[in-house]
Amino acid sequence: MGGELPRRGFIRASLATATAIVAYDPIGRSWVSKCHAAAIPIPSLDGVLVDAGPLLAEAADDFGHIVSHAPLAVLIPGSIHDIKKLIKFAGKHDLRVGGMSMIGNTHSTHGQSQVDAGVVIDMSALCEIHEIQAHSVIVDAGVRWIDLLEATLPLGKSPPTLTDLLELSVGGTLSVGGIGGQAFRHGLQVDNILELEVITGEGKLVTCSPSHKADLFHAVRAGLGQLGIIVRARVRLVHVPAMVRTYTAVYPDAASLTADQVALVQDGRFDYIEGSAFPDGAGGWSFALEAAKYFQPAAPPDDTAMLSGLSFLPGTEASQDQSYFDFANRLGPVVEFLKSIGAWGLPHPWLNLFLPGGQAASFVQDTLAGTTVDDVGQGPILLYPFSRAAATAPFLPLPDDDVVFLFSMLRNSLPYIPGHLAAQLQMNRDLYDAARAIGSTQYAIGSIPFDASDWQDHFGAAWVDFVAAKDEHDPDRVLTPGQGIFP
Repeated sequence: MGGELPRRGFIRASLATATAIVAYDPIGRSWVSKCHAAAIPIPSLDGVLVDAGPLLAEAADDFGHIVSHAPLAVLIPGSIHDIKKLIKFAGKHDLRVGGMSMIGNTHSTHGQSQVDAGVVIDMSALCEIHEIQAHSVIVDAGVRWIDLLEATLPLGKSPPTLTDLLELSVGGTLSVGGIGGQAFRHGLQVDNILELEVITGEGKLVTCSPSHKADLFHAVRAGLGQLGIIVRARVRLVHVPAMVRTYTAVYPDAASLTADQVALVQDGRFDYIEGSAFPDGAGGWSFALEAAKYFQPAAPPDDTAMLSGLSFLPGTEASQDQSYFDFANRLGPVVEFLKSIGAWGLPHPWLNLFLPGGQAASFVQDTLAGTTVDDVGQGPILLYPFSRAAATAPFLPLPDDDVVFLFSMLRNSLPYIPGHLAAQLQMNRDLYDAARAIGSTQYAIGSIPFDASDWQDHFGAAWVDFVAAKDEHDPDRVLTPGQGIFP
């Protein structure tokens, strides 16, 4: 039941020009394609380890196109056991080769999944959907959410929370959190996982859940790839109706929008809630609500009831009916267009902040008062509200407020002129510092210049537990060095 990924063709073409690695040279401290007397043969693999070709260049980049660290090799695993074997091989022979990290259909923007002079594991090669049951599905970490959804929707089922972009891989979003407009009701994607298979930094394959090896289960959910490589997951499924009605409306300011969002989070009339800011045409910003209700064709929602009591600008409300799949994948055609015009290849210095609900409106309003369209390069600005109580991953630091907002400035580096990207990164840092002063944290997929002391501040009271988990599950500090948490 595993779907054919677009990347699979790229992998096959890359392997045609790549050189397979057969051994490690401890004298030259390098992987080699021919054995010699001093070389240590690598274990037999179901897949292949390569040290040349287009895959290495791709592994040295990410969606941000800002940071580039070249690996020594890329593992295309033929099974999860390949990952286990390679990590154990490195540990046994004390191969300090820069660490290991995983990539899939990643949207990290600041080198988080890269490894300087190490090994990158291309998880998109592991893309099988193993088992669909009434309330859950077992998938490899390289499966994209769109592939999972296409497999479960014929049964009337869906993961409870979906990212707006469905191209992302299951393992990738579970490593950081995974947020969407349904998070206010169901929590983040990591809050909807029933079981995980994880390979630790010592090469141990461990099945874990809330009732078995619970410490590891909780540690790797949104653990940034630091404590184990997620290779397989049992994802919770819920029943979903066939249709979705999406309501949009315009607001004059952030305060009126966020007040309505908080009220909607609390009363639960919608199934999906998001907000956005967009240029008002006069140098300022207007705000919009996007809220969706799922329904069966025979029982459409009552528009008057759905919009009752909301404070949007009169006459700006609109609605649209779509199938559940078309709603969930509504960004798909937009992304294909952006790719066709080359915009997908621009630098993307994204800013993602978790703001306390009580101060979100003033922070957003003040931030945008000093923000121009060029500052975001025509990228979207989004506001996702969710209940703090619905987020359960211990190493996903969040503000101490009943409702939390993810404030996302999804910048493009446009116009592409000297110094503009650096200025955008500095803006991100300055806004992060201002947000920290009101109790905010960052969602760690963005582009904020960070050092090790910043990470300690980011984790706060959880830092001691995070270090203890690292010592237990990755004592040699092998996994995901690109985050810069353990220099």
